[in-house]
Amino acid sequence: MSSSVDFRYSPLLPTGDDLTEYRLVTDEGVDVVEGPGKRRFLTVEPAALTQLTAEAMHDIAHYLRPAHLAQLRGIIDDPKASPNDRFVALDLLRNANIAAGGVLPMCQDTGTAIVMGKRGRHVLTDGTDEAAIALGVYQAYTRLNLRYSQLAPITMWDEKNTGTNLPAQIELYAEDPGGHPDAYKFLFMAKGGGSANKSYLYQETKALLNPQRMMQFLDEKLRLIGTSACPPYHLAVVVGGTSAEHALKTAKLASAKYLDNLPTSGTMLAHGFRDLELEAAVLELTRDFGIGAQFGGRYFCHDVRVIRLPRHGASCPVAIAVSCSADRQAVAKITPSGVWLERLETDPARFLPEVTDENLETEQVVRIDLNRPMAEIREELSKYPVKTRLSLTGPLVVARDIAHAKIAERLDAGQPMPQYMRDHAVYYAGPAKTPEGYASGSFGPTTAGRMDSYVEKFQAAGGSMVMLAKGNRSQQVTDACKTYGGFYLGSIGGPAARLAQDCIRHVEVLEFPELGMEAVWKIEVEDFPAFIVVDDKGNDFFAEVTKPKPVLNIGRR
Repeated sequence: MSSSVDFRYSPLLPTGDDLTEYRLVTDEGVDVVEGPGKRRFLTVEPAALTQLTAEAMHDIAHYLRPAHLAQLRGIIDDPKASPNDRFVALDLLRNANIAAGGVLPMCQDTGTAIVMGKRGRHVLTDGTDEAAIALGVYQAYTRLNLRYSQLAPITMWDEKNTGTNLPAQIELYAEDPGGHPDAYKFLFMAKGGGSANKSYLYQETKALLNPQRMMQFLDEKLRLIGTSACPPYHLAVVVGGTSAEHALKTAKLASAKYLDNLPTSGTMLAHGFRDLELEAAVLELTRDFGIGAQFGGRYFCHDVRVIRLPRHGASCPVAIAVSCSADRQAVAKITPSGVWLERLETDPARFLPEVTDENLETEQVVRIDLNRPMAEIREELSKYPVKTRLSLTGPLVVARDIAHAKIAERLDAGQPMPQYMRDHAVYYAGPAKTPEGYASGSFGPTTAGRMDSYVEKFQAAGGSMVMLAKGNRSQQVTDACKTYGGFYLGSIGGPAARLAQDCIRHVEVLEFPELGMEAVWKIEVEDFPAFIVVDDKGNDFFAEVTKPKPVLNIGRR
């Protein structure tokens, strides 16, 4: 059967020119040899891949891109930003400054290591590329103050931490990156559970493909992301895709700015493109949510990427992904001139404002003494409305998923609630390794929603009366707090290094030491920042801002 259309080829994602600023890692382990037909071949030793990977994983745990830091500074300088927006942005800049010291990682969830490589046809290795890259991940996570988060399935139901943060997700492709046959290019990412859990796939239809329906859809779905993945976000929306998995992968790449140089209009070559007009409209949409940079305001998102892909006529996948305040990725390349890694910002202090805290703190900060009996702490919290900013000083109990499950088993067996859960506020968190000379490793909050199913049972037994974590909670938590007189306090998601250095004074294990970072801990904090999110009267800050608007006038053609 003949075709009336001539063959023409375009990659699905034509990424354009590479404008990255690189730094030289090493010129060892690479060489150029002459092959058949006098073609030049680049040889790459496994040690070069390992060294590059280890250095990349170090850098993305401690440094951020200058553009990301400039966006944080922009929030502080924006007169339209809320005081809470500016407070969060300043805390994240301080956190970046501490992390850049190379000791405390910027986030306690140092993530799953993800590596994508594109190897040109004139690049020769010994064929063990994936193992060499995995070794670099191993070296970084075992030598640095990073957390091991990977669980090996022993049976369908039983798991054990691998103790190395392996396995990594490694994907290698055979293609000439940027048209260069003698180049090997990479994207390194560290993806924490919070932002990874906010990747969504929706199977839609042609009916979605009109401006008003699209904006109504996005208004509804984007609010569901909430704050548990630590905004301000780099948000990516992908419409279409040759498969569901391709749509999701494209969204992840777009959230990492990997696809910023795509074309900005479509052609009959059916490649993907960025819709800049829709990006601007969606950014304004998110600024109207009122969610802001975690506790009210405009800065739910730093920016938005919207990518349109070709699709099968019977399918219209829509993928949504975010990169969080720990915006951890870097590109790299190996060429005849050496091994090169994206230059991240090693001096984030230059983005800090010269003004002091007092210049930014225009709202009341209520100081809460956690050394007081629980009844007195709750009585004090009950005086203030949701969104009130707090400063906590005193003891906290730290417990999350596995510890909660073990305590729930005790309650089911007729045993009492542990006294430490009755006497103290509970902080949902899991620390990274503690560096020598520090009281704590990076120790930021965990996504609160993972503990929602335990709250009613625990509060009925007299525990978890004051909870501290990040992100929004379900209605069942609000109902339990109203019934039993409890509170949920939101902690700023993201500044784990600053909390470790400036706020956590002592850490000790209370129970379940065999669980490692999932153990029950007792910590002493000083001036630990938090906000009242759910109170004892049934009020929930996030309840209003997560409701979609009934009508949207979007003004697009």
